Amino acid sequence: MHRILVSDNLSEKGLDVVRQADGFELDYQPGIGDGLKDAIQGAAGLVIRSGSTVTPDVLASAKGLRCIARAGIGVDNIDLKAAKERDVVVMNTPFGNTITTAEHTIAMLMAVSRNIPQATASTKAGKWEKKKFGGSELYEKTLGVIGLGNIGRIVADRAQGLKMNVIGFDPMLEGDTEPETGTRLVDLATLWAEADYITVHTPLNDATRNLVNDETIGKMKDGVFLINVARGGIFEEAAVLRGLEAGKVAGCAIDVYPVEPPPEAARALLAHDRCICTPHLGASTGEAQVRVAVQACEQVVAYLRDGKIDNQVGG
Repeated sequence: MHRILVSDNLSEKGLDVVRQADGFELDYQPGIGDGLKDAIQGAAGLVIRSGSTVTPDVLASAKGLRCIARAGIGVDNIDLKAAKERDVVVMNTPFGNTITTAEHTIAMLMAVSRNIPQATASTKAGKWEKKKFGGSELYEKTLGVIGLGNIGRIVADRAQGLKMNVIGFDPMLEGDTEPETGTRLVDLATLWAEADYITVHTPLNDATRNLVNDETIGKMKDGVFLINVARGGIFEEAAVLRGLEAGKVAGCAIDVYPVEPPPEAARALLAHDRCICTPHLGASTGEAQVRVAVQACEQVVAYLRDGKIDNQVGG
């Protein structure tokens, strides 16, 4: 009997994949937090979302663990090196929440352009401030997309549908255009200089940490809008706040943070009246949560039963 530990909240449809599989036992302990180190002992498979952190210490306790499935795309909460050293296969579900996250990016793009959250709060407070909340059109503006992977390509496609001029940077791509969307590829210096809106869709690593900082903001157009629905830490938040205060940055939209939830000491940016923010909602639709839950549980069952590996990361 293979015991599968699920240590974060997961859709019932995903849990049913394990419940209905012969030879598998479901151990559902959402929100276990620091208790993961003890709970994982004896488990053959682990299914997580962003709430669980798989450290070397956790893996050292995971005698018998053979695989980890991340219900979602990001695996920065898993120590991939330690997992590989212990022959633990790590898989993710990179396609289950791509549309949802891309749509949230477009929603944030529109909301920051038209001051929708601020205008909503004002109107609900009984005010009528039409002049205060005049916005900007997206039509024929230039959107710079940093990272043209699964999500970035969908954002580029949707933005083209809004008749935006889309340019992109991705170090993994060669040539003049991204083949799927036809997005014009440029270097970062060109993107900083030409984009009216900039959105990031990359993992957080040494190359992308604090990618948007005082120096790079200084290279951007006056009145640029910045959107981050990817990973906290890609924006240096203090630099973005300085850009807003100086008027260099017209507005920013943020869904992800270096520490979640952000501590009170880190909320100065979020309090700015031209910053709109959401609590990491990029993948938070019912449809996406069902898809990634089912896919992650299917991956674990297939690997433990048949040795099939699907979407391995860091192998």
